[in-house]
Amino acid sequence: MSGPVTGADGRARCPWGAGTSAEYTAYHDDEWGRPVHGDRALFERISLEAFQSGLSWLTILRKREAFRAAFAGFDPAAVAKFGTDDEARLLADAGIVRNRAKVAATIANARAVVALDGGLDGLLWSFAPPGDRPAPRTLDDVPPVTPESVAMAKALKQRGFRFVGPTTAYALMQATGMVNDHLAGCSFRTAG
Repeated sequence: MSGPVTGADGRARCPWGAGTSAEYTAYHDDEWGRPVHGDRALFERISLEAFQSGLSWLTILRKREAFRAAFAGFDPAAVAKFGTDDEARLLADAGIVRNRAKVAATIANARAVVALDGGLDGLLWSFAPPGDRPAPRTLDDVPPVTPESVAMAKALKQRGFRFVGPTTAYALMQATGMVNDHLAGCSFRTAG
């Protein structure tokens, strides 16, 4: 089923957030698609999206607190100072995804955030599409990339960011409310 699914509580949800796990449901209901601002919050989201690449989002959700502890609460200035000892510590931390390239990318991305003029918030939100698009009716109506996500990925890569391809950029746009991809009929489409 690719349209909204009504849960035991009587509320319709996008199918991925409808009872597959408590973590998915809470993330769908309380966080996904709601506007996120602030360099720290957006650095966390861009980092988690990069770690998710090739993995289940549920894996990332279940490790989220460990990621926060391991990466100094996703404070870009603190992570930008991480060195080889920190990389070794992260690669030994079973609480997070221990992928050398993704760990190195997160540290490089923190350094890129610190180097930005105008901050990460201003840069990322500059790619939010203007106006409101029609609500997708099914998951098949949700694109994996858009012209805006292609442009965002290109701009981020030009500034030294890693693991930020167009698909990851679009997932970031969805997660942080730059676009609203809750399906038509989802009880949470207009929430928050």
